[in-house]
Amino acid sequence: MPLRTLADPDTLPSLDPAYVIQRPALGLGPLDSAPRILLLYGSLRERSFSRLCVEEAARLLRFFGCETRIFDPSTLPLPDQHAGDDHPAVHELRELSLWSEGQVWCSPERHGQITGIMKLQIDHLPLSMGGMRPTQGRTLAVMQVSAGSQSFNSVNTLRVLGRWMRMVTIPNQSSVAKAFNEFDDAGRMKPSSYYDRIVDVMEELVRFTVLMRPHAAQLVDRYSERKEAGVPIDTATDLSSIATAREG
Repeated sequence: MPLRTLADPDTLPSLDPAYVIQRPALGLGPLDSAPRILLLYGSLRERSFSRLCVEEAARLLRFFGCETRIFDPSTLPLPDQHAGDDHPAVHELRELSLWSEGQVWCSPERHGQITGIMKLQIDHLPLSMGGMRPTQGRTLAVMQVSAGSQSFNSVNTLRVLGRWMRMVTIPNQSSVAKAFNEFDDAGRMKPSSYYDRIVDVMEELVRFTVLMRPHAAQLVDRYSERKEAGVPIDTATDLSSIATAREG
């Protein structure tokens, strides 16, 4: 399976426990099961800073009570390289997206934009797949890493893509400048304002994911899709029709 194993999953040396809320979504929605979060990164380098950021994010999400999975894109083929995109890595990515309730996308900025590896993963996620929608209604947090000064080109593009994929992109985001300075030799992120922002973003992602749980299906329900599928509204059970009738 193209999943990465998370080293030291419960070790958070840069997190100050005096200021952290371990269950940030308490009271916002049902917590009977752990929020399921898929994390994608955009570089195949051995020391990939987008991957290292994603791993820090996954550790934080685990601390906040989530179940996390990190997809490894190293075996992912190009779109249309295989007939019908019939490839084990493509199937795995799509299954993981269907499994998820929320996602984290982190891309390096290369030539002022997201990388081809990042876009490749998103391109393999169809809007509709056998009557199921792998991304629609899921929450999304976007992050980027840069080799130079701070930029927001990649996160802005990821927001556009998230909107195109009909995801609920949270307001907060992370952009790590000069990422090569932000990690120690073991690949762990040093204490900094950049790390604190990742904590903020993951905290917010958990809140929005839990908040969306009871409402996701209703929020992405569309007239045009009901019409295309030939599924009329049952006025006997439609709450809005019942409420309107009572008001009349």
